[in-house]
Amino acid sequence: MIMNIAAQVLSGPTGLSEHELLQLLEQPPNPEWGDAALPCFVFAKSRRMSPQNVAAELAGALDQTHGVSAEAAGPYVNLKLDPAVFAPALLEQIGSEDFGKLDLGQGKRVVIDMSSPNIAKPFGIGHLRSTVIGAALYRLLAEAGYETISVNHLGDWGTQFGKQITAYKRWGKDEELNRDPIGESLKLYVRFHDEAEQDPSLETEARDWFRRLEAGDPEAHRLWRYFVDISMQEFKRMYNRLGVSFDHVLGESFYNDKMKPVVEELSGLGLLEESDGAMVVKLDDEGMPPCLILKTDGTTIYPTRDLATAIYRRKEMEADRLLYVVGAEQKLHFRQVFAVLGKMGADWAVQCEHVPFGLMRFEGKKMSTRRGKVIILNEVLDEAVSRAMAVIQEKNPDLSDKQMVAEQVGIGAVIFGDLKNNRINEVDFSLEDALRFDGETGPYVQYTHARIKSVLNRLKGQPTDGEADLNTGLNTVLNTGLNTEQLISVGDTTLLGEAGWSLLKQLSRYPEALERAVNRLEPSVMARFALDTAQSFNRFYHHERIEDGGPLRMRVSELTAELLARSLRLLGLHAPDRM
Repeated sequence: MIMNIAAQVLSGPTGLSEHELLQLLEQPPNPEWGDAALPCFVFAKSRRMSPQNVAAELAGALDQTHGVSAEAAGPYVNLKLDPAVFAPALLEQIGSEDFGKLDLGQGKRVVIDMSSPNIAKPFGIGHLRSTVIGAALYRLLAEAGYETISVNHLGDWGTQFGKQITAYKRWGKDEELNRDPIGESLKLYVRFHDEAEQDPSLETEARDWFRRLEAGDPEAHRLWRYFVDISMQEFKRMYNRLGVSFDHVLGESFYNDKMKPVVEELSGLGLLEESDGAMVVKLDDEGMPPCLILKTDGTTIYPTRDLATAIYRRKEMEADRLLYVVGAEQKLHFRQVFAVLGKMGADWAVQCEHVPFGLMRFEGKKMSTRRGKVIILNEVLDEAVSRAMAVIQEKNPDLSDKQMVAEQVGIGAVIFGDLKNNRINEVDFSLEDALRFDGETGPYVQYTHARIKSVLNRLKGQPTDGEADLNTGLNTVLNTGLNTEQLISVGDTTLLGEAGWSLLKQLSRYPEALERAVNRLEPSVMARFALDTAQSFNRFYHHERIEDGGPLRMRVSELTAELLARSLRLLGLHAPDRM
């Protein structure tokens, strides 16, 4: 909103459209410099002036225009908005029903591939990133006008099942599996890799079991079904705790009968070539190694299944866009798959996008399923909830629904601790840091929301200096709502104070934050907005007595609570009213 105002003011003097200016305008790193900044480098050549001189000329033309003051700062024009002019407009827009409702997607259907844990493996903290990033993107894109469909593409097929079956046949004990299905399955898988280093014949035996599974062998299928069923029970429990659901849960095995037509089409198009006994699609012209389609024993591999998957999602799910929220280490794989789709004549391959994310370490430790170095997510969540409960017991032992709030805060801390990071960066997750109630954490944002709710509830029935009956005024604002003119007449914009004006400007940036998060497929943008909003409110809270500002400050506080709750919801967190 502030950038839109700046673009309107600058459009005449610069000769650029508002849309062009919105691409150029920046938010000054120091709020004291202004509310918007225009870099003038782009004008230097056409005006035959230095960027500094262009900035000085534009600042002179804009000085005190329409309630906007301008000042040149080197090659930049810094603009400041007059609160007396713009506070009422910002307040009205932020409080409107359609504030922040975008139509970037225009109803286009986006299928989001996310989470995708492997069967017969524990749900480790390494699975957290794809799950919570994908879920956040699902909500963010829906908020921006897309029709979103989430798919959990379970890793329930492939040579790892040959390894799992081989390990079970060699060393498995039913009584131990029944007692701890997932834990024992992991032990068997780890033992297979340890033993295979000394006995390479195990790898051959595993490949044979997978070949038998693909051929429909009853014993192989029985064991495969067993591992799938016990894993799904564990996964459902974890997703319930994380507050994540899926529109479709379709494992790799779902596409078994859809791979043969893909292979036949590749062959018919003359794209399949033999390479050392395997069948590949060469991608030399794309600067990539060949894409493996069939292994030397005739069995399928990941690219084969992902080709069938993409075609199914395009044709049967009628997707306009396909997103794959998968680790950055799979970058080459997806480039190959998308390139093969293009060679098959799929012009929609350009709408397929890998959404990569960096590796997660847990307090410096890298996870490896093969080596058994798995940090169980459920144990991390239990510990987070336990620590949150300890804080509640210390600070607010009489809080009702303590266990529910501890779950919301503890699990929210883990989710926010991931999403606040740029997704492509590696994350070294620290539970202690994530659970702090000060600093850049989920609990800090949640506590700020609860603080606002507490203040509003307390002041609803409390008289304030200068008001005959503030209770009546506040209930009108909070329950039925005053229009902007009435609010301003009750309390002049100067009652906001400098901190209140800064908070109002921060709230106005919500649509811009949502648009950036969606365009960049970057949930951390919304997490940053939530943190900045919480920090801005707390400055307001400490510098201005809210009750002394009458309904105007109340309204700004209420809008802050609404936008904090909205931002947290998009990220997958609850916003407790009391903590």
